[in-house]
Amino acid sequence: MEAAIQTRGILSLPAKPIGARRSLLHPSHGLKHRLFSSKPRTPPALSLSFKKAQSFDPKISISHKERTTEFICKAEADGGALLNEGDTAAIVPSPKIFGVEVTTLKKIIPLGLMFFCILFNYTILRDTKDVLVVTAKGSSAEIIPFLKTWVNLPMAIGFMLLYTKLSNVLSKKALFYTVIIPFIIYFGAFGFVMYPLSNYIHPDALADKLLAALGPRFMGPLAILRIWSFCLFYVMAELWGSVVISVLFWGFANQITTVDEAKKFYPLFGLGANVALIFSGRTVKYFSNLRKNLGPGVDGWAVSLKAMMSIVVGMGLAICFLYWWVNRYVPLPTRSLKKKNKPKMGTMESLKFLVSSPYIRDLATLVVAYGISINLVEVTWKSKLKAQFPSPNEYSAFMGDFSTCTGIATFTMMLLSQYVFDKYGWGVAAKITPTVLLLTGVAFFSLILFGGPFAPLVAKLGMTPLLAAVYVGALQNIFSKSAKYSLFDPCKEMAYIPLDEDTKVKGKAAIDVVCNPLGKSGGALIQQFMILSFGSLANSTPYLGMILLVIVTAWLAAAKSLEGQFNALRSEEELEKEMERASSVKIPVVSQEEGGNGSLGESTSSWPEKSAPTNI
Repeated sequence: MEAAIQTRGILSLPAKPIGARRSLLHPSHGLKHRLFSSKPRTPPALSLSFKKAQSFDPKISISHKERTTEFICKAEADGGALLNEGDTAAIVPSPKIFGVEVTTLKKIIPLGLMFFCILFNYTILRDTKDVLVVTAKGSSAEIIPFLKTWVNLPMAIGFMLLYTKLSNVLSKKALFYTVIIPFIIYFGAFGFVMYPLSNYIHPDALADKLLAALGPRFMGPLAILRIWSFCLFYVMAELWGSVVISVLFWGFANQITTVDEAKKFYPLFGLGANVALIFSGRTVKYFSNLRKNLGPGVDGWAVSLKAMMSIVVGMGLAICFLYWWVNRYVPLPTRSLKKKNKPKMGTMESLKFLVSSPYIRDLATLVVAYGISINLVEVTWKSKLKAQFPSPNEYSAFMGDFSTCTGIATFTMMLLSQYVFDKYGWGVAAKITPTVLLLTGVAFFSLILFGGPFAPLVAKLGMTPLLAAVYVGALQNIFSKSAKYSLFDPCKEMAYIPLDEDTKVKGKAAIDVVCNPLGKSGGALIQQFMILSFGSLANSTPYLGMILLVIVTAWLAAAKSLEGQFNALRSEEELEKEMERASSVKIPVVSQEEGGNGSLGESTSSWPEKSAPTNI
């Protein structure tokens, strides 16, 4: 018994689909047979249906499942252009360079250049601020805890409150320029006006009288009054790191990039930024050594400062230009339309909202924990550094070498960071920095506490115990900061991307502007308490090590909690985007009528209960 199957019932396609051009459809041989047969079907859309065979040849057979799968695949391949009714042209893929879309490169390259300029300036400012306040007459490294607690933190809080209010009344572009331009003006004015006049504007006589009356215990707070213009420079340099890097740059980068682009490129354009560390370190050392070529009676540090502040101003203007260019020529990415725009909130409402968010609290814990941890080690190291290099130019030259080594180490770490993100994900990358900081901090404190047994070995290496402590502390800072720049910062910035715009803007202002100095001030307060309780930082070193262990443990717990919340938000965002794409594409549902013709409507056909082989 042998009969032929009516194949028209298995797959039906329109002869001329509505809205589709002939150039878009190149059917296979099987589809041509359906399209140009003597009895063509003319349904208005794609039809996939099944008609049960009545007889078969057992010698040549295939199952319904295999046959159906074959024709469905052909239909998808050859008729996919017909899914959207009214499409008249094929989608042209975006041009690529080295496998990266041109539109993406138009964002990434300017962002990399902006980050280069910002970090170049920050390296110069960071090294200069330490030289000014640590080596100034009547001051020492002990001024830093008081400066961070009683000057830097209040100014950071004041800036955050002002920034939150300005974000409600200014556009993003106006807000960016309103914040960065005063920094550029101030640093130029300091190098050419305030520093040359420092001997006239510093109240040295008043500070001496107060110190004689209050005693040497108050040398740190009185040093803030004595060298107030240097302290103001210190605070502005700190705010450059918190405001321009964290709030302005990363806020702008998060605004114009997607999470997928961030995972791929945030570590990479950090490479270019850390080339800035290398070059700026060489720049600082070059200008610090100018004193050797100047005649007697010339203030070599004043000459160096003018040159470095000129570079800072030039880089600042370049940052403004790059920001303008990106806003002018780069389109913004499409965000999920389901994210609700939150109403404008006042300052107190914003603070209450941010405090009530577990996501923001975990992010704040990460930033505060880093600030406390690095500060516990850094101040002790800088006190050793001043003892080894008392001259401003010598101190500045060493800091130039330090910045160069930090740039090289960070560059190497960033080459590995993309592998870490791809292989292990956000959570592991976020936990590497606290682990590195804990291990290197323990090594530094151990050398200070148990330096006696290492003294013969240090002597054989041609170093004094003081110089050895300086080098070990420098290595601790280099490894910790390279881990921060290559892993911690990208992780922190990626965590902002899934948030809505209002939480993103105000959350960054609260975390990066307030929590960053709050962490450093927290470390400073701990050190102040230890100094008052045990007499010196050296006597309190064992307790500082224990506190470091507690802080890093809390840091790791917050990173684990944030990992789960971040992955949940990412999944929700992806689901929303898929739903939006699905709702924008209308796919017709075709039913199989008894007569065999496909028609639009609810599908009434069903698969046979048993799959039977059919004859071909």
